[in-house]
Amino acid sequence: MVNRVFLVGRLGRDPEQRFTSSGTAVTNFSLATDERWKDQSGERQTRTEWHQIVVWGRLAEICNQYLNKGKLVFIEGRLQTREWDDRDGNKRRTTEVVASEMRMLGSRTEEQGFRESEPAVEAGAQAEGSGSQGEVEISDDDIPF
Repeated sequence: MVNRVFLVGRLGRDPEQRFTSSGTAVTNFSLATDERWKDQSGERQTRTEWHQIVVWGRLAEICNQYLNKGKLVFIEGRLQTREWDDRDGNKRRTTEVVASEMRMLGSRTEEQGFRESEPAVEAGAQAEGSGSQGEVEISDDDIPF
């Protein structure tokens, strides 16, 4: 039997972090994934599915620190259904993704914001001048993925 979920989507809200009575961090956020297709008349259709994500421990702290609304992420985890009684005594049920892995996706420009004061020409000229014997020095910031 397998209970594994793989999602790529955008955060619908900033993460919310709490701590258990024993001091373990738990972070919650919603994640939107889109399904796109063409209907019978050829028109593009999109359906957004919302997923409730729960993260525990050190990964919860990392998610709280680095993620925010709109951030593109990869989540791997398992489905878990919880039941509880609400204030009125009604039985409630929710299914969540308990994340075991998170990877931030998207470009560095998307992560840090576009800086108009640093045109690409200036950045290229600085990189060319910094290498020895005409070699171009490439940093991790220059790699597009």
